[in-house]
Amino acid sequence: MLRDNDSPILARVQDKYLYVSDIQNIIPGNISPRDSIAFIRSYVIDWVRTNVMIYQAQQNLPENQLDFSKRLEDYRNSLIIYQYETSLINQSLDTIVTEEEIQEYYDTHLSDFELKENITKAVYVIIDDDPEIEEKFDQIFIMPDTLLFDSLEYYSHINVISSYLDTTKWVSFYNIQQIIPIETYNRELFLKNNRFVKINTEPYTYFVKFIDFKIKDDISPLDFKRNDIYNIIISRRKVKLAKKVRNDIYDRALKNNEFEIYYN
Repeated sequence: MLRDNDSPILARVQDKYLYVSDIQNIIPGNISPRDSIAFIRSYVIDWVRTNVMIYQAQQNLPENQLDFSKRLEDYRNSLIIYQYETSLINQSLDTIVTEEEIQEYYDTHLSDFELKENITKAVYVIIDDDPEIEEKFDQIFIMPDTLLFDSLEYYSHINVISSYLDTTKWVSFYNIQQIIPIETYNRELFLKNNRFVKINTEPYTYFVKFIDFKIKDDISPLDFKRNDIYNIIISRRKVKLAKKVRNDIYDRALKNNEFEIYYN
């Protein structure tokens, strides 16, 4: 069936029609003919449901609730202003934040940085349940830290199933527990009393050494919040720059007599 269009009709709701040509460009090109038919059927049903609702709403809502012109104009104006401001801000925004700025923000907002969880710096390795390999890591994990790290760097490429050796980053103790089967009812007490942990659960053996830790409600270390502080500083700069952009545009328009206000 054809109507006001050379393309076949797929569906009708009242006096509104959906044609094959309307959906040709949205059918995925990498699907089988069978999947293509299923896609079209699903699309047509969604189109009918949507347009039935639209028709019923138009028939039953009062005229004043159907006039969206003011809201659409306000929304369009907001989008235009946002896009223009964003473009100007991106051209002028200084994204370099010095270590001194980060440190100053941290020092003056310490109360904002209470930890919501326990965090730690730790290294771990997971090995097969093999007595010979286990004995080797028993010896490694009692070494002083400087020798421990070098030895782990070497052997982690040879004998381990998984490892984490970055001692520069703070990680959530909870996340450690998702990998290492540490069972404790008091995480704070566990961290205070355990620097080295070894767990045998077939088919693996787990070795963990806690280099440092911070307890929930302590003040977060700066390293743990550095990225957050950077984002806060950049966000503040954006707000300040957006205000300056608006004021500069207003002042320039005032200077060039681009507007008039007709009231006292």
